[in-house]
Amino acid sequence: MSITNTNHPARGINSPRLRPRRVPRTAPRGVCSARFNTIATLFTLLTLAGCAPPDHWQVLDEQVDRAMRRQTDTPVELSDSLIPTPQKNTTLPALEAAGPLEVSVEQAALLALSNNRDLAVQQLNPVITGAFEQIERGRFDPQLFASAEYNEERSSEVARSTSARFDVEGNEASGEVGIRQELPTGTDIEASVTQDRSISNRAPEQQEARLGLTVTQSLLRGFGPAVNLASIRQAELDTLASKYILRGFAETLLAETEIAYWDYILAHERIAIFERSLDVARQQLDVVEQRIEVGVVARTEAAAARAEVARREQALIDARSSLESTRLQLLRLMNPSRDGSLDREVVATTKFNIDPQAITDQADRVTLAQRMRPEINEARLRLDQDRLQTIVTRNGLLPRLDVFVTMGRSGFDNTFRRSFQNLNDGTYDFTAGVSFSHYLGNRAAEGRDLAARAERWQSVQALDNLRQLIRLDVRLAVNEAERARKQIAASATTRQFEEQTVQAEHERFDVGTSTALLVAQAQRDLLAAQIAEVEAVVGYRIALVNLYLAEGTLLERRGITLAAPADHGKW
Repeated sequence: MSITNTNHPARGINSPRLRPRRVPRTAPRGVCSARFNTIATLFTLLTLAGCAPPDHWQVLDEQVDRAMRRQTDTPVELSDSLIPTPQKNTTLPALEAAGPLEVSVEQAALLALSNNRDLAVQQLNPVITGAFEQIERGRFDPQLFASAEYNEERSSEVARSTSARFDVEGNEASGEVGIRQELPTGTDIEASVTQDRSISNRAPEQQEARLGLTVTQSLLRGFGPAVNLASIRQAELDTLASKYILRGFAETLLAETEIAYWDYILAHERIAIFERSLDVARQQLDVVEQRIEVGVVARTEAAAARAEVARREQALIDARSSLESTRLQLLRLMNPSRDGSLDREVVATTKFNIDPQAITDQADRVTLAQRMRPEINEARLRLDQDRLQTIVTRNGLLPRLDVFVTMGRSGFDNTFRRSFQNLNDGTYDFTAGVSFSHYLGNRAAEGRDLAARAERWQSVQALDNLRQLIRLDVRLAVNEAERARKQIAASATTRQFEEQTVQAEHERFDVGTSTALLVAQAQRDLLAAQIAEVEAVVGYRIALVNLYLAEGTLLERRGITLAAPADHGKW
């Protein structure tokens, strides 16, 4: 439906057109011809240049390289919610001081959360993901638009009454400025102001001003905030999920650092045990050689003692290599040097002894893990994203039905100012209507909806599977912690009996009822028992770390605050 009310004196009944023709301003024939030839030449050159293959655009490549060199790597500021913060006062060691780096397990954890480069990389993911929220919200930002146009024309026409040929020369200039916005309700609004100016050698100067408003409302597909805000809500959920991923990475990093710290202590203890056992083996070799010299034992007894010394030296070499490996791994995690140097020695100050406690609250720990584990919280958010996607695809099954209204007021005169003053002269236009479109078969929309529903059900199944895996992880971690706890007492008992066995074997060797081989075997068993005792204690500490990691509570138990992701709410 279109209604137009025109009340302009220059437009009479005998006018060949209801609206005056916009013709360009008069220009000399030679000037117009030269201008046309220049424009045509430039257009031809640009077209030929565009046909060249990209392999021959070396000049453009150089411009790209220069532009890249001008770019600087500017750090992005992180919000406090992305930076792990200790709740209790933990003093960092003197990183710039010379000499060995003395750190406790708490200091090692804090260094890793502050300096680790892997974590620094992961901390930018929520920032990048959060930027897509702004992109999606920008869809509903008001858009200011403006345009200007100038046109010249020279043509020849024939009068219908006299058949005489005459030239028509003129120009036209027009400009428009306005604002448009899309609303979450499915409404598009556009308001604009236009001004047209036309001059011709066959008609007087014409100035036209117009104020216009267009409103379009979706009635089926694209209707309502539930559909139009789904992309924003999905972007918000994606940001929350990235924060849970960061939390999981921080917990894993903390666990790796603590485990590396205890492995480093264990490597030191092994070296100490191997050095003591090597001294004992050498003393035993001296005793055997002395007895051989006095003829108390046969010379063949020396072979077993020498083999035992060589075996201890071999084990000591492996232990020192293991210590160096754990030192490098621990330094890599803590990253105490700005240049990433791995040359600094590390002195662990925390004692590995612990009073083990039995775990009697397994069910509560499983329940806690179902609430705290970052993976399951992320999976819940992914499921919400898929639910939102089904809302969008279900709406996409509907046909497109829009209602639109366009209205405006116009003013005419031969000057710019008076054309706007005449906007109230009663000249207006009004158009209203509907538009409809729909794909026959609609297979693309049905396919997208089927995929969205399948992905949603897949997320439901994945969430149930993850719940079961978390229950399994906690139960396995509890079982391992209990095993390690019981091994502490059992290994201590074994070590005590092995010491008695070695003492008894030495006494029998002194009276000649035993051999150097039996003494070496007893010392070897004692060495294994001593190492097993230390491994049991360190293993228990590591088992507790893995248990807290399985629960998703390691950060809280270590007094580290990493702000939990908060729901942004509706847009």
